[in-house]
Amino acid sequence: MIWSRVRSTWGQFPAQVWLFFAGMIISRMGASMTWPFLVVYMVEQLELPLASVTSLVTINSATGLLAALVVGPIADRAGRKGVMVNSLLFTGLGFLGLIWARDYWHFALLMAVRGAFGPLYEVGSNAMLADLIPPGRRDEAYALLRLGSNLGIAVGPALGGIIASRSYATTFALAAAGMVIFGLLILLFARETLPQASPTKSRAREPLGGYLAVIRDTRFVLVTGAFTLVMVSTTILWLLQAVYAKQQYGVTESQYGFIPMTNALMVVLFQMGVTRRTRRYPALWMMALGALLYALGVGSVALGAGFWAFWASMVVLTVGELILMPTASTYIANLAPADMRGRYMGLYSLTWYLASAVGPVSGGVLSDTLGPRAMWYGGGMFGLASTLGFAVLAVRAGRRPGSELAVGAPGS
Repeated sequence: MIWSRVRSTWGQFPAQVWLFFAGMIISRMGASMTWPFLVVYMVEQLELPLASVTSLVTINSATGLLAALVVGPIADRAGRKGVMVNSLLFTGLGFLGLIWARDYWHFALLMAVRGAFGPLYEVGSNAMLADLIPPGRRDEAYALLRLGSNLGIAVGPALGGIIASRSYATTFALAAAGMVIFGLLILLFARETLPQASPTKSRAREPLGGYLAVIRDTRFVLVTGAFTLVMVSTTILWLLQAVYAKQQYGVTESQYGFIPMTNALMVVLFQMGVTRRTRRYPALWMMALGALLYALGVGSVALGAGFWAFWASMVVLTVGELILMPTASTYIANLAPADMRGRYMGLYSLTWYLASAVGPVSGGVLSDTLGPRAMWYGGGMFGLASTLGFAVLAVRAGRRPGSELAVGAPGS
């Protein structure tokens, strides 16, 4: 069924999209072998309270914020390909360095490096995809890349959990290899897509490197603000659930790996179908629905007491992810003028780094001060706040006829 869907869309997208699809499988398989268990590894290596360990995630996010701000203008002037290649190669080296990390400052340095280079790929690839695909097809293209990403994640966490229970060093080496291989594929086979007629040089002389024009786009600012809130919710789950499950209920890495694997398999099996249905409806209402399901998925972890309860929470969250993620990416891509896509995608990518700067450390503080379950109630509240934000924006858009379209509509 999966490959029949891929074959049915084979001729509908340029070859470069399929290069990204293949590369995402390779790189995500490697990376997802490590990230569900990274906080577990750091807690065990450093023997510090959870709030102290999650401050390392904040360091990663802080450098990511700075990098995302810088890379947008670079991608709009120098091109998308170079920033993508550098991102993948240096992120791979960051994974490799974790093998020898023992002290807090070792991890802090590596997390800073990973944060500095991590956003470059996302900004470059989102802008490049918008260059390649017309507005009416972008939702399907973003969904296709998510399918490739999750094909890798469908294997990575389960395999990584088994390997990590024996050797974390091996998982870090495999993660590095996946990133480097994808970087080399882009270097050798991808072509630059920067629009030749774009007036980016004049943008470079604008205040704040051209970002002022993006900040003046009220729709963009409000949508990304609401999106950031739901990302805070999901970073708490993705980065802290594994250590919570192990410390509170004895769920080992080899068992827990099947929970993120379920998330990935659901995306692989259902993403394209869900996207083809949700694109018929107003995008902001779909984002509100997705955020609500995120809130329910994260908040319900507090009620669970073992593997299957945590698995069920992930299923609920994943349904929200299927609805929200391609819809939001497409909505932002369609808002961006051709010569400003790097900047729009750069600021959009800040949502993850802002969220991961706030979410895990907030969850750690709540856990250390109020008890482990408190972080899940807090995460659920962030998701509900996002739901309310999207719903208010949808109502406001509905009062202006023609101002809010389904994401599959050209010009939406």
